[in-house]
Amino acid sequence: MGFAISRKMAAQGMRVIITGRRRDSVHRAVTELGGDAVGIVADVSRTAGLDGLFTEIRSKFERIDTLVANADGDVHAPLGKITEAAYDQQFDTNVKGIVSTVQGALPLMEPGSSIVIVGSTASIDPCPTMSIYGATKAAVRNLVRSWVSDLKGTGIRINIVSPGPTNTQAPRDAFGEHAEEGMAFLKNKSPIGRIGEPEEIAEVAAFLASDAASYVNGVELFADGGASQA
Repeated sequence: MGFAISRKMAAQGMRVIITGRRRDSVHRAVTELGGDAVGIVADVSRTAGLDGLFTEIRSKFERIDTLVANADGDVHAPLGKITEAAYDQQFDTNVKGIVSTVQGALPLMEPGSSIVIVGSTASIDPCPTMSIYGATKAAVRNLVRSWVSDLKGTGIRINIVSPGPTNTQAPRDAFGEHAEEGMAFLKNKSPIGRIGEPEEIAEVAAFLASDAASYVNGVELFADGGASQA
């Protein structure tokens, strides 16, 4: 999903800087994006690593016009099987990582800039075994409810795109050996009879980042075919 967003932004003429924990994955994504895409290895769950990321961006590019905070991690476990390690992993990446990313980027952003956070419909409609993941996404929604006021007067907009089930490897991995049955369940739950494609989420992220959404601020926009509303 993050790659689809990067590709959409690049197609719109933006100079894209991507980041990730795994050097090989970052290099592969930059190669596929081509053009002026740049990759910087960093771990959003570690504030010190992000300090280096934004120092490098300031040195090479001076500013950030659009920030997309997309890092995400989930560990499925039912109540009674939730471990401290899984809890810490999800909150460190999905909540602390968002806080550190947005705070680190703010000094590089100017009036007219836009922040797009990738959330999840789990913020209001978590499936069984996704209680901790859903809690992290609900936390992010409440962070933005406060931040939209904190950013008053800066000219910087902040919004969330919350995808529903999307055709990536992640949901298949979550279902494990029951992947086919799980994907069929998600498809049947959707009022439009299918799950989303990464490119569809990218379109929404690009809209929220663009001047076409200049009067859209502080929203959580669900891109899920209506599944979480049904």
